[in-house]
Amino acid sequence: MLEDIEPVLDLLAAQTESGVLIAEKDGRLLYLNDTARTLLRVPAATRLQALGDLAAVLPLPVLAACKEASSSFPETRLQTFREEVQGPDGTRYYEFHRGLVNLPVSGRGVVVLIVCDRTEHRQWEAVFQGKSGFGLVTADPEMLQIVARLQQIAPTDAFVLFQGESGTGKSELARYLHQISRRHDGPLVELNCAAIPDSLIESELFGHVKGAFTGAIRDRPGRFQVADGGTLFLDEVAEIPLHLQPKLLGALQDGRFEAVGSDRSVSVDVRVISASNRNLRAAVDAGAFRPDLYYRLAVIPIYVPPLRERPGDIPMLVRHFHSKLTARGYPSGVTFSREAMKLLMDYPWPGNVRELANAVEHSVICAENGLVTLASLPQDLCRFQREQAPQPPRTESLPAGGDRQRQELLEALERTGGNRAEAAQILGIDRSTLWRRMRRLGLER
Repeated sequence: MLEDIEPVLDLLAAQTESGVLIAEKDGRLLYLNDTARTLLRVPAATRLQALGDLAAVLPLPVLAACKEASSSFPETRLQTFREEVQGPDGTRYYEFHRGLVNLPVSGRGVVVLIVCDRTEHRQWEAVFQGKSGFGLVTADPEMLQIVARLQQIAPTDAFVLFQGESGTGKSELARYLHQISRRHDGPLVELNCAAIPDSLIESELFGHVKGAFTGAIRDRPGRFQVADGGTLFLDEVAEIPLHLQPKLLGALQDGRFEAVGSDRSVSVDVRVISASNRNLRAAVDAGAFRPDLYYRLAVIPIYVPPLRERPGDIPMLVRHFHSKLTARGYPSGVTFSREAMKLLMDYPWPGNVRELANAVEHSVICAENGLVTLASLPQDLCRFQREQAPQPPRTESLPAGGDRQRQELLEALERTGGNRAEAAQILGIDRSTLWRRMRRLGLER
């Protein structure tokens, strides 16, 4: 009955992340797409005829729910129900959409069942407890532990230091922490310390009075005063000049400071959250950051893992960024081919979540007839794929100039305390090139 249109069904089903099953009203299976096989753990080599009916592929609670639904459910409408299924990897949460359809040519009715895995969404809901995640999209166990820790410390005024590579989501975590804290009704003031010249950062933090310096034509409050009663987020805190760090430490310890050009103390009630893409402990050891300031900021230090260490978040993030693009007027029906999604999962993402967001926008723009293929992806990803193609067996010898490059790389990484972004700047290359060079020289683990 469906043999003639099975290629069409395969083409359509390949464009969805949902499982699709079609069966006779008595339960005999007529069609099962690859996604349904994966979700329901049906071996890929098992022929449809060997499976028989829905009882062979659906867990008993789901099968019972399907039979219960069919007893009184009208045709051409979908009924949705959810079930928890125990598997070898723990509990999975499935959402089923079931409908009855009459085929006009034969007059026979078929059951259409659409299966979606909602485990990631349930985990996200459980951790965020119904609150907005403030831009956080994750199902990674380590990231969910971080969120749980933030919920634990939110009622306090303890200072928090986020560390990790650029683009990992430190700012989003800081905003989320403010949102769930007792200071959520107060202001959240953000300052990117790397974006402020050294000569102006003291004024930005503490404010100035009229005439304090050339161009100071009126009194101006600093970020500490603006954040009074709320939270001050100091991004890239490692960039604060060494000579200014004692004054910052005093403001953090006493809640008092003087504006530039003033001898009158100002008192504020501020919680400080800071972030750095540099290893501050290494900066302390190198004499580039005051140890007393480090320990004051890092009452609760939190390391945010890079995207390459949590590839399971990539499909969720791709869907999230695509939905945001759709809200901006981009096409809504764009899907990612399996090959494209696999490459997204395999790529090391030196720019982390920020780079992924740009890659999704690039891919949606360059999609072919609504499908993102390998050719739709950014050049860095395509280049990575070519470099991962099978190569002739490598000899033990390094590439020409390998000894020198290895030594330069090791020295740059040692100087930066292992920070790859800064090492790439020292070497005059971008982070993707640094990562490929490390891999080629056997330095990537």
